[in-house]
Amino acid sequence: MEEKKKFISWPVLALMSFVTVIGFDDIIYNFANQGMGVITSWIILLLLYVIPYSLMVGQLGSVFNHEGGGLSSWVRGTSGDRLGYFTAWTYWAASIPYVVDTANAVVVGGGWLINGNDSMEDTMSNSVFALLTFVIFLAFIFLQRHFKKSLEVLSTLGGGAMFVLAVLFVIMTFTSLFMPNGHIETQPMTWRTLLPKFDLHYLTTIGLLIYAINGAELVAPFVTRMKKPNRDFPRAMVMLTVMTIFLTVFGSFSLGVFFDAHNLPNNLKMNGSYYAFQRLGEFYHLGNTLMYIFAVTQIIYMCALLAVLLDAMTRMLISDTGKQFLPKKLTKLNADGLPINGYILTTGLSAFILLLGVFLPDMNDIFNWLLNLNGIISPGVTCWIFYAFIRIRMDSQKFQSDYVFIKNDRMAIFVGWWCLIITVLATLFGILPQDAAYGSSLFWHQLILNIVGIVVLIGLGFVMPALAKREKHS
Repeated sequence: MEEKKKFISWPVLALMSFVTVIGFDDIIYNFANQGMGVITSWIILLLLYVIPYSLMVGQLGSVFNHEGGGLSSWVRGTSGDRLGYFTAWTYWAASIPYVVDTANAVVVGGGWLINGNDSMEDTMSNSVFALLTFVIFLAFIFLQRHFKKSLEVLSTLGGGAMFVLAVLFVIMTFTSLFMPNGHIETQPMTWRTLLPKFDLHYLTTIGLLIYAINGAELVAPFVTRMKKPNRDFPRAMVMLTVMTIFLTVFGSFSLGVFFDAHNLPNNLKMNGSYYAFQRLGEFYHLGNTLMYIFAVTQIIYMCALLAVLLDAMTRMLISDTGKQFLPKKLTKLNADGLPINGYILTTGLSAFILLLGVFLPDMNDIFNWLLNLNGIISPGVTCWIFYAFIRIRMDSQKFQSDYVFIKNDRMAIFVGWWCLIITVLATLFGILPQDAAYGSSLFWHQLILNIVGIVVLIGLGFVMPALAKREKHS
């Protein structure tokens, strides 16, 4: 007898997507960049970019469901093995700054948990900060080998808990406005306050906005598990957008209640989440209780995420690309089936990124630079999604799917180009530093680091096939 197929409902898929797409830290980072004007940016981006982006991902996942819906398999299926390999490489390279940034967040969270404040920033040197980050990095390469399954569960629970805390923060903040002594720190609070200032600095921050909301491709394979994907997948993505608008818009407004958007702390990106829960706890006479709850949740989630990412990103590169493009030593597995040499390469490049940041003036600059590097490379990788979508719609007869985003091919291709051009521009403008005055020595320092980091991480992708070819001939 045929087994009854279990379908996934659209509300469940929307919730799964939400956890991968947005987090409380993402709101903090972009609030630090744009102030209250980020509210308008969120609304525009979510309506004109996130909805079509999510629906394109759904069609790609449906077309390539037999390959698991991975990004590199989408490009490989439309443009051949070589471009599929390079997509996998850039996806892997984009994960390097992300995992280093995640390890950094663990160190920062530990400082808040131990000290109850941001004093670690003043007492710890850059070299010690980098060393601690690297030690945590190495520890979790070891831990994921032994506790991978339990850490996956922890990352899921931690992500859910982080979402609950973010919603709780929004609700408690709005409640505080109706209580005695409740007030809005950002003054004057008018409609003009909610409009961003469209200048060069604004253009450099779009990449970090896109970095904050990408991730929908992770749930693309589930589109084939829906009973009626043509009807249910758009519903899931609309629900995702509504939830994301709620959290980003009201979350950003809530931050404006506790922080003066016209005079934000210089270290808000690194410590803003802790400051926010600390100030919320002080208003409700809870002391640092909420901050400690957030710190514990953040550390658990980041640790589990770090361990899972370190394993997944390395295996994805090794297993999902044509082995003719990588040296055999890199793809070799040990007796336990682990890509040890792949881990070594990951660790080496992470150490290189850390070493670049050590020479910045202080710990806050290191944190901001790493975060902004993610805002360059991550949107750059997202470009592959729109490229693959354009390719399948240029030959829609060949690439059939259960779910189709916009039945008219010309219109679908136009929307694909719209998203691709925005993402390319965000990537290019993101290379300019956001947290340093234009033309200052710190600006040029960070600009050089951005270029060096990109050239090394992406450039190695061109070197590997040459090494593999040389190895084959020898």
